[in-house]
Amino acid sequence: MVKRPDGGAQWVLGARQHGRRREVRLGAYTDVSLKEASASAEQWRAFVRQGLDPIKERKRQRREAAPNINKLADFALDAFESRKAELKGDGTAGRWFSPLELHVLPKLGPVPVADIDQKDISDTLAPIWQTKVATAEKGVMPESW
Repeated sequence: MVKRPDGGAQWVLGARQHGRRREVRLGAYTDVSLKEASASAEQWRAFVRQGLDPIKERKRQRREAAPNINKLADFALDAFESRKAELKGDGTAGRWFSPLELHVLPKLGPVPVADIDQKDISDTLAPIWQTKVATAEKGVMPESW
């Protein structure tokens, strides 16, 4: 256990890897029990015995565990940029992307594409079906996609 200057304490595993001292934080003293810290320390010691750097290994595990977040706003912008040359006036008239910017992206733009379902799309388009039919129809994907 290592005490911090702010008065808190953490469980820390000290290990040597390739001649360097590595400190792996195992959790806050108040959040992680001694038994949990010991089990976690044993896991990290196993990585050290295999010749792996525990800090780099933890970073790799976090990268792999992080969800691959691809937001709708990013996909929409990429699609617009890739089709821009095919659009009249390079899409400057705003007829292709502006309906997305006005009606879809404010609600679904920050949502990862994998999390969007039919209900989300329906709820987004429902308010404009009665008032702006042409705009709402643009929200329906063509069969060529």
